[in-house]
Amino acid sequence: MKLSSESFVDGGVIPVEFAFGSIDPKQHVALSDNRNPQLAWADVPPGTRSFAVICHDYDVPSKPDDVNQEGREVPADLPRVDFYHWVLVDLPADCRSIAAGSHADGVTPKGKTGPAAPDGARHGVNDYTAWFASDPDMAGDYYGYDGPCPPWNDSVVHHYVFTVHALDVETLPVQGRFTGADALKAINEHSLGQASITGTYTLNPRLA
Repeated sequence: MKLSSESFVDGGVIPVEFAFGSIDPKQHVALSDNRNPQLAWADVPPGTRSFAVICHDYDVPSKPDDVNQEGREVPADLPRVDFYHWVLVDLPADCRSIAAGSHADGVTPKGKTGPAAPDGARHGVNDYTAWFASDPDMAGDYYGYDGPCPPWNDSVVHHYVFTVHALDVETLPVQGRFTGADALKAINEHSLGQASITGTYTLNPRLA
């Protein structure tokens, strides 16, 4: 399989319009346009019956001690963990692209509704669901795409991997409210092939 995007170059910087947060000189972070990027794929394996799209950031700090703290910076050698930004399954077998802004266009406090998604697909919840759980103004189930918003004081640039999976089932066997980890477990049992592209993003002015 091959995956490409008109929204950013593989290995390049993700434009701010596709991010959840942008750099703000006074408050460090401001909400951004939060549009999903355009994706297109080709060379699909024979027997493909549906597609899934997963976007994750593998540079998320494993400990929150220094995150977004004045006068401190998240150390580069801190162990990192995955953070899921988009979990989309059951795209039909004849689908070959997703238009920019078709699954997300703006920040929705308390999260977008789901799991229903365009073209009869389904969205899982992304990891902003857990991130905002203790914030009464933002807490909720965050379905669909919500873009980059790494710690504004992180010492590393974050990497966002978009992967399209070709599957041998029309409907992925996950039900109700499912996470990125739930989807990947099922995807791994039904995968015929996959393709990925990676974009980078930072809110640290020193690295931007």
